[in-house]
Amino acid sequence: MSETLVTQSRFADPDRAFRLLIEARRGLSVEAAAALDARLVLLLANHIGANHIGDEAVLREAIAAAGAALEAS
Repeated sequence: MSETLVTQSRFADPDRAFRLLIEARRGLSVEAAAALDARLVLLLANHIGANHIGDEAVLREAIAAAGAALEAS
């Protein structure tokens, strides 16, 4: 049985979370930004089972991991 999609923000400060995402893409080429986005989607989708998607620390960790993978490629 599937759960209902949560569309309500779980971030304490949604605007700050949005700015983190924007800053992570700043200065990247279109291709690199798309690669970062794809890595973030996969990392966060993998993390859903832990119920931490609305946690800013998890978002920061995912951005850092996706950025590190992007730099390594």
